Amino acid sequence: MKIIVDAMGGDNAPLEIIKGSMLALDEFDIDEIILVGDEQKINACIKDNSIEIKNTSIVHCSDAIDMCDDPTSVLKAKPDSSMAVGFRLLNEGRGDAFVSAGNTGAITVGATLITKRIKGVKRPAIASVMPSAKKPFLMMDCGANAECKPEFLYQFGLLGSIYMKNVMKYDNPTVALANNGTEDTKGTPLVKEAYALMKDAPYNFIGNIEGRQIPFGDADVVVADGFTGNLILKTYEGVAKVLMNGIKEAFYKNTLSKLSYLGVRSGINDMKTQFDYKEYGGAVMLGVKKPVIKAHGSADARTFKNAIKQAVWFLETDLIKIIENELSK
Repeated sequence: MKIIVDAMGGDNAPLEIIKGSMLALDEFDIDEIILVGDEQKINACIKDNSIEIKNTSIVHCSDAIDMCDDPTSVLKAKPDSSMAVGFRLLNEGRGDAFVSAGNTGAITVGATLITKRIKGVKRPAIASVMPSAKKPFLMMDCGANAECKPEFLYQFGLLGSIYMKNVMKYDNPTVALANNGTEDTKGTPLVKEAYALMKDAPYNFIGNIEGRQIPFGDADVVVADGFTGNLILKTYEGVAKVLMNGIKEAFYKNTLSKLSYLGVRSGINDMKTQFDYKEYGGAVMLGVKKPVIKAHGSADARTFKNAIKQAVWFLETDLIKIIENELSK
C-alpha cells in the first residue's frame, strides 16, 4: 500500500504533514509514503526538526496551490503544483491513494477532472465522518457541490450508505435528509424533491432530520447540498471547541473548582475524545475512481495521520469496486 501525500498543502505544511505521515507509517500497514512538494524545503524541514524518516520517497515539484487560489489552478495555472502532480501520480498508478490538506475547491476539481468519476456517479461528494452522542455518523456533501439537483442528494444517500456499511461496518445504516423540519412538507423545493426520490430508495431512508437532532446521532448518514453540509460541519466543530473551552475555564476559576475537576477528569477527557474532530482527520471524496482524502486545512500531525487512516480504510475495504458494483445493478 503506497500513499501519495501533498506535502505542501495546508496551513501547517510541510512540518505537520511530514510528521503525520511518519506517525501513519508507524501505526498502519503502509509500504511507502510518497511526499510531493519542493524537495529542498521538505529536506530542510526534516533536517531542522530532526524527523526520523523511513519508507518515504520525495517527488519534486516547483509550485503549490494556496488556499486563496482559484480551484481550476490545479488544471492549468499551476500544473507543477504538489496537488496537481499528486493527482497525476495517482492516475499513473504510482500510489494507491492521495491525501491533501490543501484547497478544498482544487481537490474537488482535481478529483473530478483528473481522477474522474466512477461510471454512474452524477457528482462526487465530500463525506466527513463526524462524532455524535451515540456513535460516528457521515455528513455529506461537505463542500464539493454548493448547488445540487434532487438526484444528486438521492445518490449521496446511496454512496454514504455504502461507505458506512462497508468501512464503518454499520448494519443497514440509516440515511436522513438535513432540513428545517421533520415533515415532508418542509424545506426548499430542492429538499422536497429529494425527499420524494429518497423515500423509495434502496437504502434505509428515515426522512428529514433537523439540525438539533444531528449531534444526538439520530442518523448514520446525513445528506445535504455542499453549502449546507459545510455550514453544519464548521458550526459543529466550532460549538464543540467553545463548549470544551468553557468547561475548562469553569474548572480553572479557583482552587475549589480545580479540586472538583479531579473527580470528573476521566469523564471530561472521554467526552473531549468523543467529540474531537481530529480523531477522523478529514473527509473522503466519494464517487471518484481512486481514493482521494481531504484532510483538515489546519491539520496537525495527529490529525493528518488520521486522514491517512481513512485512506487505509478505503483501500482495505476495496470500496471503489463495491461502489462500481452497486451502481451497475
